[in-house]
Amino acid sequence: MHVPDGFIDAPVSVAAGVVAAGAVAVSLRGARRELDERTAPLAGLVAAFIFAVQMLNFPVAAGTSGHLMGGALAAILVGPYTGVLCVAVVLLMQGVFFADGGLTALGVNITVMGVVTVVVAYGLFRLLTGVLPRTRRSATASAFVAALVSVPAAAAAFTLLYWIGGTTDIPIGKVFTAMVGVHVLIGIGEAVITALTVGAVLAVRPDLVHGVSGLAAPLKLRIDGELVDAPAATPDPEPATAPRSNRGFWITGLVSAFLLAGVVSFYASANPDGLEKVAADQGIDEKAEEHGAADSPLADYGVGDIADARLSGGLAGVIGVSATVVVGTGVFWVVRRRREEPGAAPHDRDHESV
Repeated sequence: MHVPDGFIDAPVSVAAGVVAAGAVAVSLRGARRELDERTAPLAGLVAAFIFAVQMLNFPVAAGTSGHLMGGALAAILVGPYTGVLCVAVVLLMQGVFFADGGLTALGVNITVMGVVTVVVAYGLFRLLTGVLPRTRRSATASAFVAALVSVPAAAAAFTLLYWIGGTTDIPIGKVFTAMVGVHVLIGIGEAVITALTVGAVLAVRPDLVHGVSGLAAPLKLRIDGELVDAPAATPDPEPATAPRSNRGFWITGLVSAFLLAGVVSFYASANPDGLEKVAADQGIDEKAEEHGAADSPLADYGVGDIADARLSGGLAGVIGVSATVVVGTGVFWVVRRRREEPGAAPHDRDHESV
């Protein structure tokens, strides 16, 4: 649902930009309480993984495809504040280097795809995990439902912005019905990807899943047919116990992102995504503008001057994942370092996510 330039008028785009900037500013401060020296690089990995999976458009209806938004996944894995930053980093990289999502619409995209999805998904996930049995299956099911609901919620948020500042005169009821209808289907794909990823991480490193931290009862895992307590997400290690290394987990995740973006993406659906399809059908795209980065050598997820489509797209994906993990990790490391500065508020230094 990358909104291009020209769909939303300038005043509303500016207002959305102010909202997005405020959300990012709040998230930069809030992320200090979610990040530590080990989770900062993991947050960069989450951003890179989202970038990679967003290249994998999947068919949802005749002539329509969808892709992961990632807000639910990021919020559950690394926390809501860090989750907003993860999605913002991905959207910035896509808009500037890959001509995906308008530059003047960057605030709209961060608000819709980042803030709305994170707030809705994380709130619903915590609600469900608070009332359901504390098991990996329940947590995975909660992730599924949270991700599913977050996508049509984002579609509704876009419809609201379009109602206020759309550049074409289209009955808003038709836009709402079309947007929410197709994005419920896309939400199913988002839910499957999110649940599979969260479930996989819970199976091997439940201590790294921020969303299950801070709840009253320990998460239960089934091992050899018996339910046992999972490692706490905020453990108090004994002085003689060395912290558990994340290196293997990080390498596995990064290799997976490279494979998805560099190889699997070639087999993604070529059909327009939900917003593109609705825009074409309803006439929303009548005043769409050419992307400001259309001349980028990586525009449209291909490397210029490389004729082979498979090689061009795969190389662009690898470059995108590499740049995102570097930029994301750098941002989160700076945020983490800010937490350790003498001037940081005490409550910014007393909580460890891992």
